[in-house]
Amino acid sequence: MQQLDFLPQEKVIWGQEVLIDAMGALGRYGIEKPILFTVEPLAGLAERLVSAIGSEVVGEFLDLPPHVPEAAVNEALRSCESAGAKSIIALGGGSVLDAAKAASHFHHVRHGRYLPIVALPTTLSGSEFSHYFGVTETSGTMKFKRSYAVRETAPRVVIIDPELIRGTPRTLLLSSAIKGIDHAVEGMRLVDADHPHAVLAASGARRFLRVLNKWPSGVETKEALNAGSITLDDLLQLQLAAWQCYFFPASVIYGLSHRIGHILGGTFGVPHSVTSCVTLAPVIRACAGFYGDKLTIFNDEASGEDAAAALSREIAGAVEVLGLPSKLRDVGVDKAQLANVSELLVENYPREVNDLGKDAQGKLADLLESLW
Repeated sequence: MQQLDFLPQEKVIWGQEVLIDAMGALGRYGIEKPILFTVEPLAGLAERLVSAIGSEVVGEFLDLPPHVPEAAVNEALRSCESAGAKSIIALGGGSVLDAAKAASHFHHVRHGRYLPIVALPTTLSGSEFSHYFGVTETSGTMKFKRSYAVRETAPRVVIIDPELIRGTPRTLLLSSAIKGIDHAVEGMRLVDADHPHAVLAASGARRFLRVLNKWPSGVETKEALNAGSITLDDLLQLQLAAWQCYFFPASVIYGLSHRIGHILGGTFGVPHSVTSCVTLAPVIRACAGFYGDKLTIFNDEASGEDAAAALSREIAGAVEVLGLPSKLRDVGVDKAQLANVSELLVENYPREVNDLGKDAQGKLADLLESLW
């Protein structure tokens, strides 16, 4: 039985030069007394946004490290409480958005009320469209990124404008696009090819790859824009691709590439978006038997394992052309830690490991070895 589940997301606003006007109209969408969550590199843009909103902003919280450690969530929640915030504006990438969702969730746990979120995404992973978030627990013998799915934390309002990503560092921006494609592909795990996720995800992946395959090498986005190598519309197309790839997150369950990424990120500190650059193409090949003909929708010239192989090659080629990391040794993971990665995956994500098929644990060891 197929089904389609919707999240309580009320409005998505997109286009060039829509940001400031949209921020000035937040009151229309029930956003009151917001606190701004962001990070120091975005302080200049944050100041412009606060000016557009006016005196309604009750505070800012900037101490938001990658992978959302639980201590940062606790501090963020305390800031919301002390400021009397009734909502959160989240300006940043996946970690900022995860922190906002976590703070909203734990505010409900403590006070019985979620804090509605306005998402201003500066990366392309698509977190702004989902109810998923992760919090890295640090109290045990080994750090572990705990996953949550709380539908009420899905951002109420999302604003998409190329202005939000034109200053994002190149590696962060482009690797987050690969994470967006990861959402498209692994979202196929438990749905059929006629599911709305499949239709939109295939369109989103193609839109991503069309822009990424013409991306100039070795220059930051601002330089590429100034040189005319890319346009503001190219940036908007990437943002829309992220949305298409992650349009129905409540209807899909992600797989082994994501789960390896959670372990690499939360426990070993690998940047969240970079993990998909390392894992996605090899996992598609390794799990081709599990996906069967589902991945044909991404490439209608091949079927079955051939479709998986073709998609894997295309993604790996994009990672290489963009100059992104493709091996664990490129991101500082010690080969001696592969056994720990395997153990954590088997213990916490057995269903996803079983996507590898017969002798899944043996195949997992081989897969991790190939990633290094």
